[in-house]
Order: sequence, then C-alpha cells, then structure tokens
Amino acid sequence: MAEAAPAQQPDGAPVAEGGLSELEAAVLDFERRWYTYGGPKDHAIRERFDMTAAGYFQVLNSLLDSAAAYQRDPILIKRLRRIRDSRQRGRAQSRIAR
Repeated sequence: MAEAAPAQQPDGAPVAEGGLSELEAAVLDFERRWYTYGGPKDHAIRERFDMTAAGYFQVLNSLLDSAAAYQRDPILIKRLRRIRDSRQRGRAQSRIAR
C-alpha cells in the first residue's frame, strides 16, 4: 500500500498540524519561547530559521491575521496583536504630533 504524500500548501510548503506550514508552526513556537535562547532575538532568528529578521517578522505579521494561527495559540496571537496595535497607535500619534 502506497503511503500518502504529506499535505502541502499551494506554494508547496508542507502543512503542519492545524493548517499552518511547518515554518509558520515553528515561528509560533519560537515566538512563544524565544527569550530562552538568550542574546539578541535577531541572532536567534538567524540561527534557528536561517533567515533575516525582516523575513521572520513578515511571516509573523501574516500569522497575526491568520485564523489557523489563532486556533493553534489564541493567547499568543492576542498578545502579539495587542503589541502590534499599540506600536501602530504610537507611530500614528508621533506623526500627528509633528
């Protein structure tokens, strides 16, 4: 009997449990406990994912609007959304104050 091929997203990325790609699931796991890596976050990102911090944060930001990511870890997603929204408000306030 032939073994079923692993599920893939339209872009060819393997799908992890819950409809997220393996990279997306790993980003959520990393974000949940990155402080345990010690040192600057961008260095830990480079070591763990072999990608730039900008690329990592693009993936993370897209996850904040993902229903699958929210379903996997609602507490983390809510916390990160609050942080993102707070920073956006702060940038908007600084532009208004000029």
